[in-house]
Amino acid sequence: NNSRVMPARVRGQKDGDGARVEILLTEQHSPGRWWCMLRPGKRIHNGTRIQLHNLKGTPTDYWVTAIDKNETGKYLLQLPDSADVFQLLSEIGETPLPPYIERNPADTMADRERYQTVYAKQEGSVAAPTAGLHFTGPFLDNLKAMGIGVAEVTLHVGPGTFQPVECDTIEDHPMHEEWFEISAEAAQAINETKRAGRRIVAVGTTSMRVLESATDENGDIAPQQDRTDIFIHPPHDFRVVDALLTNFHLPKSTLLMLVSAFAEPGGAAGHDLVMQAYAEAIENRYRFFSYGDAMFLHQ
Repeated sequence: NNSRVMPARVRGQKDGDGARVEILLTEQHSPGRWWCMLRPGKRIHNGTRIQLHNLKGTPTDYWVTAIDKNETGKYLLQLPDSADVFQLLSEIGETPLPPYIERNPADTMADRERYQTVYAKQEGSVAAPTAGLHFTGPFLDNLKAMGIGVAEVTLHVGPGTFQPVECDTIEDHPMHEEWFEISAEAAQAINETKRAGRRIVAVGTTSMRVLESATDENGDIAPQQDRTDIFIHPPHDFRVVDALLTNFHLPKSTLLMLVSAFAEPGGAAGHDLVMQAYAEAIENRYRFFSYGDAMFLHQ
């Protein structure tokens, strides 16, 4: 997944009462307008203006205005007319690290590169496809020299990736939706690899979600741009992927459920196998979560 993490978290203060607000830009709605998560979100109404601050906490000349709110609690903000959003974020935005990693705003500059894969290209994620953080340029070159093909897809990771499942029945969980793209070149490479009887290895759960979303009933992938809210959990029959490289995930997360489904395709016992692997990882002091270690599962 070649999506690139945006420095999408900005801070500011409301016009009038001066209350501090943290803004996370999650997805573009239209030119100059973005869906955002605000914290705190109380007392934000249509027409509320927020003055943005730089990384030192100093007010800037940039203002945003709330113009709508959707059923999920996200606000639609009108950004400054004169600003290129990605240039603006490069100036005053913070890397949106997961909530379990604490940083001061001024300390996030190193994470702008550290929290990116070496092949990140398409700006749009608010979280890294972390399985790819284990790859280096020389390592990828070595894989290619061994005759292993590499195909890139894009899925812009949204904040829903951290949302735990809190329903009594997992099928009732409202799965988040994310934008993805598969190029004609990538689709052809994947299809030809499958037809040749060779293995498809998904680097990360985001790549897995793209491939499972884009595969038709015949197991073929067509080039496309679309949105997906696929929720992969046991039991699930996988149609294209033969192996998965993935980090160790948070409890009750949809990502952990995807891994459990892949551990026993079509069955329900994969969770126990994954928990055994997690127990061994804990015993051997593996690192968990975004900046942590990885596991490899294969059919």
